[in-house]
Amino acid sequence: MSTHSDSPRAWIRETAVFLTSQMFTLFGSSLVQYAILWYITLETKSGLMVTISAISGFLPAFILSPFAGVWADRYDRKKLIILSDIGIAAATLVLALFLMAGFEALWLMFVLSAVRSVGSGIQTPAINALLPQLVPQEKLTRVNGINYSLQSGLMLVAPVASGALMSMTSLQNLLFIDIITAGVAVAILVLFLHVKPHEKALQQQDSGYFEDLKLGFSYIRQHRFILHFFVFYGIIMFLIAPSAFLTPLQVTRTFSGTYWHLTVIEVVFFVGMLAGGGIMAVWGGMKNRIHTVALSGGVIGVGTLALGVVPTFWGYALFLALIGISIPAYNTPSMVLIQETVDENYMGRVFGVMSMLSSAMMPLGMMFFGPVSDRIAIEWIMIVTGVLVVLLSGGVILDRVLVAAGKQKVPVAVEAEPQEEGSESERH
Repeated sequence: MSTHSDSPRAWIRETAVFLTSQMFTLFGSSLVQYAILWYITLETKSGLMVTISAISGFLPAFILSPFAGVWADRYDRKKLIILSDIGIAAATLVLALFLMAGFEALWLMFVLSAVRSVGSGIQTPAINALLPQLVPQEKLTRVNGINYSLQSGLMLVAPVASGALMSMTSLQNLLFIDIITAGVAVAILVLFLHVKPHEKALQQQDSGYFEDLKLGFSYIRQHRFILHFFVFYGIIMFLIAPSAFLTPLQVTRTFSGTYWHLTVIEVVFFVGMLAGGGIMAVWGGMKNRIHTVALSGGVIGVGTLALGVVPTFWGYALFLALIGISIPAYNTPSMVLIQETVDENYMGRVFGVMSMLSSAMMPLGMMFFGPVSDRIAIEWIMIVTGVLVVLLSGGVILDRVLVAAGKQKVPVAVEAEPQEEGSESERH
């Protein structure tokens, strides 16, 4: 059951309010994310300390994601987003006060990163599940495309703004900027976003958390298209880790890169993502979501392969921009596929598992490909992973379950007893 208003102006207004609040949150969070990373890097010059910071930033979200999905289905998603924003802002305020008092222990930075990761882990399933409550189903692709463009624009500005602010002021002052943006985001949600809780949140919660978690995994297992898609999604996330994280190292080794070169590749990638989000907002993708996912995945694979063979820096930057353009074309239909086919009362749990995959597979990929890059040329890693991504993306077209799901326009029904085996006609 959708809870968005039938009035065209109403849903546009509510969606604009929601996305505006998220932009404030994302901007402040991005400033702090870059500031903490650079602070630890410059103060310690230690790869171990940077690694600990990275782990503290993703591990809590990974562990919490399935449970956060349960909460997103059991409770009011708007309130979950607000409470997690408040919790993150409170933790940031505590760190800022410690820094003002002259207490600059690194473990405080790691604790803040972990707390922010907890907040992100709680928010992500709720945010992804709330959007279909606001947006008519036929508009989901375009709205997600607009959202990706806005996020990419902020991610383009955030590192520049963070670096400029860190050169002009202290870390604690920058933390206060994040607290202010979080306060603005919460105020926008409280005062201007009017969305009713979804059906399950209004019901008496008789089952326990672990029972709901079990039912969520049963739902995924019994709907084969979700299971197939998550396997594909997880492998792709693992394989694109080199193109996401090893490009600065490759540019430094291959093109004798300087800070200027590293800035260029960051800018062209996010400009590509900005353009890709705009393309998806206007185009909307193919009629079958899986065809769009396969095409964009193939382009990402070709671009990654090209990073391993292109002889010039500007050619390298061009293919990196192509990958950037393809990311929203891959992620948007992937998100919409879940939003428009999964039962609303299970959507939080499904997105929780999806968040767990996204927060785990790329770090696992780096744990594998990072050490490998010290033994063989990164170019070979790009070539091999690029070929594998192309083959895997092409193979998706042969998966009848996924292709059939790509045509879906109504949420799949929930079996009366998710633990029991249902008829094949009820599943994908």
